[in-house]
Amino acid sequence: MEVLSLPTPEFATSSGPLVSFSTNNYLGIAACARIKAAAKDAIDRYGVGNCESRLLSGNLSIYSDLEDRLAISKGLPKALLFATGYLANLGALSTLPRATLYARALGYDPSSVASYAYFSDQFNHVSIKEGIRASGASRFSYRHLDLDHLERSLRKSTATNKIIVTDGVFSQDGDIAPIPELLSLADRYDAFLYVDDAHGTGVLGRSGQGVLEHFGIVSDRIIYMGTLSKAYGAIGGFVAASPHIIEVLRLVSPAHGFTSAMPPDQIAAVETAMDIVADEPERRVRLWANQRYLLSKLDELCCAVVSRSTPIVPLLVRDEMAAVRLSSILRKMGIHVDAIKFPAVPLGSARIRIQLNACHTKMQIDNLIAALEQNKCLLRDGGKRLLHAEIGV
Repeated sequence: MEVLSLPTPEFATSSGPLVSFSTNNYLGIAACARIKAAAKDAIDRYGVGNCESRLLSGNLSIYSDLEDRLAISKGLPKALLFATGYLANLGALSTLPRATLYARALGYDPSSVASYAYFSDQFNHVSIKEGIRASGASRFSYRHLDLDHLERSLRKSTATNKIIVTDGVFSQDGDIAPIPELLSLADRYDAFLYVDDAHGTGVLGRSGQGVLEHFGIVSDRIIYMGTLSKAYGAIGGFVAASPHIIEVLRLVSPAHGFTSAMPPDQIAAVETAMDIVADEPERRVRLWANQRYLLSKLDELCCAVVSRSTPIVPLLVRDEMAAVRLSSILRKMGIHVDAIKFPAVPLGSARIRIQLNACHTKMQIDNLIAALEQNKCLLRDGGKRLLHAEIGV
């Protein structure tokens, strides 16, 4: 299938039109007239790209302006932009444990030797895992949302610098990390808490500022990472934290300093997206209304819903063949929903992942429910009975 347009949530393909229930464009901002106009104006002023690193001659004032605004929105002192969210995690997590090595190279001789250890939720995004692996630091994986398992690992660790790492919203399950409890553990064991809020920014919180606002949390122990390519509809990532952490990342992280900076039109798009989130709260209201409506209809079907906390609503299928088959059937019915299977999720926990959008209509959601009802045999016991019957078991 060749995709010919971006989901709004409708999109065109070589096989015909589809309605997407698999887009990260939660608020429908990516293609709205206001954000496109801002990007076009920036292209007219700056061109289509910045061909320099910000550590050289590419440090336009618009970058620091956006960083200041992002930091304020998260209740943290400073922020640093990266070209993508993936690079933000890779760059920050791989760099932090190496900071003292770079400091020694510059002549700083600390009185004690620093050691680092990461404590990462097993369901964290792959960019987190890659960043931790590249750091060379000790790493421990704790069972998903298992705070007792995490605390046992923290208690055993002899590292002088401990960093707990979690997604704010887990992309394949749709559940929300217990940030207050994680921060309490960070306080108890003198650790930092690194939060990847890719799917929370623009969606969670009274004004859409993300998971920290959702829980009403402000702490200097937090290192906050966010993406600009989901609810904000553009591209890029950022890290917000204390000034000395941000300065270390700015000077030392290759993922920031040894690559071209974000295109200026994307900076303008993000600035405008932040204005839209503030000026048009009705988008977020529609998004959550759609989420509640979908859940009410799924309850009538008795579906195995993995999580009910966010606009990510996965339906557990378990059997991978059944999940792929169901996704394929839905596509033929004009509906695009991704089948999520190993290695994105553990074996035996395949699912179709529904992502709600502020621009979905009730008719589109009703059509999805009707399609699922017609194929509910694939949702029942992971479709195993049907598949067994087909192969003569």
